[in-house]
Amino acid sequence: MLRLGILGLGTVGSGVVKILEKNAENIKNKVGTEVKIKKILVNNLEKERDIEINRDLLTNKVEDIIDNPEIDIVVELIGGEQPAYDYIIRSIENGKSIVTANKLVIAKYGKRIFRKADENNVQVCYEGSVAGGLPIIRPLQNSLAANRIEKIYGILNGTTNYILTDMSKNQKDFDESLKNAQKLGFAEADPSSDIDGHDAAYKITILSSLAFERFVDVRDVYVEGIREIKSADLEIAHEMGYVIKLLAIAKNGLDGVDIRVHPAFVPEDHPISMINGTYNCVYLHGDAVGQVMSTARGAGQMPTGSAVTADIIQVAKDINHDQREVQRMESFLESNVTDIDKIENSFYLRFEVKDKPGVLSHITKIFGDNNVSLASVLQKQKNNPIVPLVFITHHVKEKNLKKSLAKIKELDDVIEINSVIRVEDDI
Repeated sequence: MLRLGILGLGTVGSGVVKILEKNAENIKNKVGTEVKIKKILVNNLEKERDIEINRDLLTNKVEDIIDNPEIDIVVELIGGEQPAYDYIIRSIENGKSIVTANKLVIAKYGKRIFRKADENNVQVCYEGSVAGGLPIIRPLQNSLAANRIEKIYGILNGTTNYILTDMSKNQKDFDESLKNAQKLGFAEADPSSDIDGHDAAYKITILSSLAFERFVDVRDVYVEGIREIKSADLEIAHEMGYVIKLLAIAKNGLDGVDIRVHPAFVPEDHPISMINGTYNCVYLHGDAVGQVMSTARGAGQMPTGSAVTADIIQVAKDINHDQREVQRMESFLESNVTDIDKIENSFYLRFEVKDKPGVLSHITKIFGDNNVSLASVLQKQKNNPIVPLVFITHHVKEKNLKKSLAKIKELDDVIEINSVIRVEDDI
């Protein structure tokens, strides 16, 4: 028999317990031996829970799990940076393999954790840390191992994808769609990590490090959220044949990794544009396989619980057959992250300007002086002295666009620069 210690009995932890109990016989057949829960760490032993659980399994002392010689696998599901990181390291040092869904810890400390695991001849599995029920970590390690992965595009946060979908389909503003997401349980009471792009940044950091075999520091990832997306931008995007998605992007270059998270115009006929609601997707390009796309629900009790339980089965099988999956981390390179100012992109720009002769020519001159080439200009007429101007640029270096916008802001006839959104035409 193999014994588990589970740290945390929240949403995902409860899902894992349900799956382990419901599919116990199936899991035993896959592993070759019984897999049983020995202890579960909780904060409050008396709390009423939405699952039936043997109270003897519960403990509020972490030592009952990480220092328990009878426990073979520690399943970390408490989330956050600390004490999760310390618990993982202490468990590894005690010879226990780890299964975790903690994207923050893996993104920030993956290199240390994997090397510590190698030193102690144990495994670390983390499929649940990226995109919930969408299988991507193990495919990158195994099914796609023959490929040099060149680029990854992902919708990696179900909360923001739901909000943008709701805004677009139901003509709502951001605040209204956010409140709706919170009401339905798709957004946290404090949604900052999701809507400001940090959650997606942790996930694309994990994917890029694994796919490109280069360690990336999550602090170097350019991150921009969706707070400033307006319903007008979604409407104009649709008129122009685009949708707006919060994209996580990683491209493997000779001089480093181009890795970033930001809203982007995506052509309506691209498969990514059709991923709506709380669904996530990963779209990647390998030199041998070509384009590959996977999609599934990106979060929730059972989708993430499914990924975590699959990792438990894999680790249990390896322990039972006395073979540890090699982490292969020692060969990974330290990687530079390309500075955002050096990256070239097309842009969508929306201004409010005074409806006067010469305004457009002043703006276009500033663009020209700063090597910003325009692909299209649209003036949407209104019956007032202020009109919106919409531009789509050709590919331009970010630093040149920033110089242009700084100069344009100084023009008396420019009331406001409403929106600056990247256009991803070459996915």
